[in-house]
Amino acid sequence: MNVKVKILNEFATIPMKGSRWAAGHDLYAAIPSGSVTIKPHETVFIGTGLAMEIPVTTFGAIFARSGLANKEGLRPGNCVGVVDSDYRGEVMVGIHNDTDIAKIIQHGDRIAQLVILPYLVTDFEPTDKLSETDRGVQGFGSTGR
Repeated sequence: MNVKVKILNEFATIPMKGSRWAAGHDLYAAIPSGSVTIKPHETVFIGTGLAMEIPVTTFGAIFARSGLANKEGLRPGNCVGVVDSDYRGEVMVGIHNDTDIAKIIQHGDRIAQLVILPYLVTDFEPTDKLSETDRGVQGFGSTGR
């Protein structure tokens, strides 16, 4: 599957995979000033300098890069971002600093990974009755086991 990518500025880097079978493509920080400081427990939006044409019935899921999250304490602020197939603006990543010290993101740093995933097109249908199951209404948030 090919995803069309529009380069919005000279600072953009096309998403790249770390290996042939990697699910995610790395997203790179496009920072004209060279760097951004993220204060402790703060979220800062960082542009990629790219807009995309995600195929219909798929979406771009923006996940943390494991090294950045586990080693540096930096992750997407909303945990998993969603780029809808009809969005044509710049892909941005809100990076949250979970640490107690300021962190710096440099231009060109890999800040997240983008995975293209399929989804089912759905509508919700109001009803007065749902089908019966063994579980029923028990164990919200857990099966209770």
